[in-house]
Amino acid sequence: MLKKLLITAACSFALLQLQAQSLYMPRDIQRAFAKGTRSADGKPGAKYWQNHARYNISITAAPPLSTVKGTETITYFNNSPDTLKRLNMKLILNIHRPGSARMSDASPDYLTSGVQIDTFIISGQKKPWNNAQAASTNQAVSLTKPLMPHDSVQINIAWHFDASKQSGREGQIDSTSYYLAYFYPRVSVYDDYNGWDRVAFTDAQEFYNDFNDYTLNVTVPKNFIVWATGTLQNPTKVLQKEYAARLQKSMTSDSTIHVATIDEVTGNKVTAQNAMNTWTWTATDISDVAVGLSNHYIWDAGSVIVDNKTGRRASMQAAYSAAGTDFKQSVQYGRNALGWFSHNWPGVPYPFPKMTAFQGFADMEYPMMVNDSQMGDPSFAQLVQDHEIAHTWFPFYMGINETRYAFMDEGWATTLEYLIGIAEKGKEKADAFYKQFRINGWIGNRSSNQDLPVITQTSELTTGYGNNAYGKPSLSYLALKDMLGDDLFKKALHGYMDRWHGKHPIPWDYFNSMTNVSGRNLTWFFNNWFFTNYYNDIAVKTGVTGKDGYTLTVSNIGGFAIPFDVVITYADGSTKTIHQTPAVWEKNQKEAFITFKAERGKSLKSVTLDNGIFVDADPGNNTWAPKVK
Repeated sequence: MLKKLLITAACSFALLQLQAQSLYMPRDIQRAFAKGTRSADGKPGAKYWQNHARYNISITAAPPLSTVKGTETITYFNNSPDTLKRLNMKLILNIHRPGSARMSDASPDYLTSGVQIDTFIISGQKKPWNNAQAASTNQAVSLTKPLMPHDSVQINIAWHFDASKQSGREGQIDSTSYYLAYFYPRVSVYDDYNGWDRVAFTDAQEFYNDFNDYTLNVTVPKNFIVWATGTLQNPTKVLQKEYAARLQKSMTSDSTIHVATIDEVTGNKVTAQNAMNTWTWTATDISDVAVGLSNHYIWDAGSVIVDNKTGRRASMQAAYSAAGTDFKQSVQYGRNALGWFSHNWPGVPYPFPKMTAFQGFADMEYPMMVNDSQMGDPSFAQLVQDHEIAHTWFPFYMGINETRYAFMDEGWATTLEYLIGIAEKGKEKADAFYKQFRINGWIGNRSSNQDLPVITQTSELTTGYGNNAYGKPSLSYLALKDMLGDDLFKKALHGYMDRWHGKHPIPWDYFNSMTNVSGRNLTWFFNNWFFTNYYNDIAVKTGVTGKDGYTLTVSNIGGFAIPFDVVITYADGSTKTIHQTPAVWEKNQKEAFITFKAERGKSLKSVTLDNGIFVDADPGNNTWAPKVK
């Protein structure tokens, strides 16, 4: 037995060595593996570390005044082995400043003066701050005293900003409804392979944050309701008794409870009637917080069991205007999504106590919140909400560096969106929508910039972002699922997620974990899907009729290792389908040989290759018919 175990271990080590040697790895990533913070078996290395902070944030907003004022205390812990002589601050709302680098055009209503720092104090010492010069979304701050390994520093900041009139991911939804995201100065990530994250926020980048603890105080005038990331700590102080009771009841209700109707909200019946109310929220081990507020939004809520073992429920809430017809079903759509994702794919219980769908304009995810738009199409609105909720697991359960590797979360959200779509609308409709919305535009576009390798860093892409972040990686995950089978794929996926939950995985951690946990050498597969300029296009090269049946030679013109069906059509009109997983390409990624026999008593009419959702760039060469004698 011992000898068998040693042989198995040696084989596993050989697989890992092959994986590490065969996949391209940038020099900064190589350094992390060499330092022992990452390991070839896909686990965090023995010397892995990540930094952490505690944020105590207080903001005041009083719409229709656009100015939001804030103060915060940040206690930042340096868990790295490095002595830090400076910090890098993220001031993301500086994206609104005139002259800031952006991926899209900005109207006058989008432009503001950005973040205005009023005071900046480190370890009790006030630092001078020139708001005119500090116009970037990144700002380095020198420390008077170096921050030693395993020590902490306290930062006190007072700041203000104007919520932009044009709301995108954040800003004014209307004159008295705001969605506030990226609204507080924060310490950017200092990681083990790149140091300080200084990728500019160009209005296209998304999340890369440490896992922090937050206390958030939001002060607003009476009759304004606040929704935010975290758990509301003082509902009985900010809500009238009846509405606090309804909110509490919703926490165990499968049905949608109207916490506050439009007449009750606009009739000034819901909140405590102090001149100003302070709503307090807390959240721990989470990567960000966001806030929505309004004095005329409807409030619905319900809940769903997300963990059958413990019976734990998660609250699902919705905040929307009277015109937000898409949101009338948001609570039930959300209950379905939270439960389905928890119990099916990815099959990890929803990790947070709550989710809120807030009517805005972004169609964008935040921890425990989604900011979605009114589309006038409840079915499509459900798909969008499903997609944004799916982001809970990628990047909020896994602390993915989305600014560099968006495919690590957008690709997964797209995959989960498709899988839940099958459950909600049936496979035929889900397939058709997935192809139309995610794949056809890429396959139909022959521009060379659309076929850039998926591993290309997102921050360096000006075109091809959508394909590289959403469609192509999603197909790779579905192809791997097809090849490994659901049970082994889920086992490997859970292994990866368990190892990197609450940490900062990079693509090589995913590649190595899936190989390690599955016990399969997947190097060829990951090379094929992530490091090439391939696309989807297969063709029947030849067909041969022999004594023992038929042999098809299938050419992989596009290159991607895709699954496909061999659809056999007989002269009597009947058909038979033989499925080929991506494993058919493992030994030879250029050609595959498919042998089959005709059913007894039947005459073969034709054979067609059907790629399904792996849309073929040229289906015109996918059929072969034997010559009629």
